[in-house]
Amino acid sequence: MGVSTAPSDLVVIGLGYVGLPLAHEASKVGLKVTGLDVSPRVIEGLNAGRSHVDDLSEADIAVMRAAGFQATSDPTVLGSTQTIVICVPTPLSAEGGPDLGAVTAAAEAIRAELKPGTLVVLESTTYPGTTDEIVRPILEQSGLVAGEDFSLAFSPERIDPGNPVYGVANTPKVVGGHTESCGAAAGAFYGKFVQTVVQAHGTREAEMAKLLENTYRHVNIALVNEMAIFCQELGVDLWDAIACAGTKPFGFQAFYPGPGVGGHCIPIDPNYLSYKVKTLGYPFRFVELAQEINARMPSYVLQRAQEMLNDAGLALSRSTVLLLGVTYKADIADQRESPARPVAAKLAGKGATVSYHDPRVAEWTVNGAAVPRTEDLERALAEADLTILLTDHSEYSAELLTRNAKLLLDTRGVLRRLGPDAQLDHRITTPIAREGIQVL
Repeated sequence: MGVSTAPSDLVVIGLGYVGLPLAHEASKVGLKVTGLDVSPRVIEGLNAGRSHVDDLSEADIAVMRAAGFQATSDPTVLGSTQTIVICVPTPLSAEGGPDLGAVTAAAEAIRAELKPGTLVVLESTTYPGTTDEIVRPILEQSGLVAGEDFSLAFSPERIDPGNPVYGVANTPKVVGGHTESCGAAAGAFYGKFVQTVVQAHGTREAEMAKLLENTYRHVNIALVNEMAIFCQELGVDLWDAIACAGTKPFGFQAFYPGPGVGGHCIPIDPNYLSYKVKTLGYPFRFVELAQEINARMPSYVLQRAQEMLNDAGLALSRSTVLLLGVTYKADIADQRESPARPVAAKLAGKGATVSYHDPRVAEWTVNGAAVPRTEDLERALAEADLTILLTDHSEYSAELLTRNAKLLLDTRGVLRRLGPDAQLDHRITTPIAREGIQVL
């Protein structure tokens, strides 16, 4: 698709949940931004004023376009910009290792257009050493030298989709440069639209910071998930224990059990660190154990579902099961790595008739087969033999669920909250007393 050849202040490569909010924030302060993406659907939608990202509305896209934003698939725009930020996906390969295909493709596209004085920043989450060992050699094939002819840095993305408080501008931005001058150049760039810039010693430290953040969450979520399993056997109310522990004003941060982990950060990013550690000849046992525990949670949900139906004199193979919420977190449409999919697959594999309700997902497939979507939530709750709440969308109030569901398994603790806006932290909760309701 054609785009203006006039020089731009910034080209963002990859216009997904990371790149588009970055482009939006840069546009708001007057920078002329061009978005580069390989998806015709994304490019056409943005140039027509449509957003494909939960956190940005059509009004936000209109602000960007008024500031000169354009989306394109033409890599020649890389040759007429001051700054390039790489925000492409870094999934796992079929073997479970890092897939840096999109990162290397972006670096090769930049190399072909790289000009002296350009700042190149990698934001895609990856293992320590990627910027220096993978990206830099590709860029230097242009004949230009990082730290001398152009600046190179890594800055980990900290996007939290659906977070109403923290976004690009008010979340501290970690920056690590290939050299001190590279770090200063990247810091000056982000300082134009981010309130706080934190300088790391180098690219490896910045890369490690992101993986440390996500591995910390991964391990602690695994801890409470494992506790949920044996607390059920011990007759211990884990949700009450967490609420009590949360009253301590120091030395404790609350994490909560659930049906598994989703999104990009928790199920994928720690594996990048585990991969790098293995290249040194060491196992990263914390990460590997956390992955094992979190990955088995869909099976535990299946076990609890079978037990609830058995107690009611019903067989799973002849039961109807309604799943509430199929996105990986509440009040967004993002389905990346959602645990709802393996839960549905396991239920169907045992012969259950599965349907779903999600106000943000119009169509949903599991293993290539479409799952029926219900429109009338109250009727579906009343008719299903068992309802499993997998995502705590704001539409799923405790009152609605307890009033209508025959049997209900709440995997997100919605029934333990004190009100529609209440959180578990620092509060003692009261168990739901109605028969046929369980909290994971």
